[in-house]
Amino acid sequence: MAYVSVPKDLTKVKNKVAFNLTKRQIICIGIGAAIGIPFYFLTRGILGMSNAATVMVILMLPAFMFAMYEKDGMHLEDVILHILNVKVFRPPVRTYETENYYESNPETTGSKNASREKKGGKTGVKKKK
Repeated sequence: MAYVSVPKDLTKVKNKVAFNLTKRQIICIGIGAAIGIPFYFLTRGILGMSNAATVMVILMLPAFMFAMYEKDGMHLEDVILHILNVKVFRPPVRTYETENYYESNPETTGSKNASREKKGGKTGVKKKK
């Protein structure tokens, strides 16, 4: 009797389209080939075959990395976005600020505190001090 191993986590199963590659991988590798191969043929007479091939590989490497890199279920662009959020877009030190409701004046504070004060009683009537 034939046995087929079934993974416990089915989210890791990817649909393979051709050559045991996913659609995403085929598209990324195609983009890399569309950039690298014409560069090689256009510059091999100027740079020489070895230098043109080296630059072609360097140009194709980012597309290959976007196609193949995956860590913890995240692709390379997700990892780069998280790194940029932590290092660039968000402040490195976040201050902890609170507003003491009892020390603030409810008439001059934001709409949250003012709406809490207006819930009960008559509207539009000010208290006398």
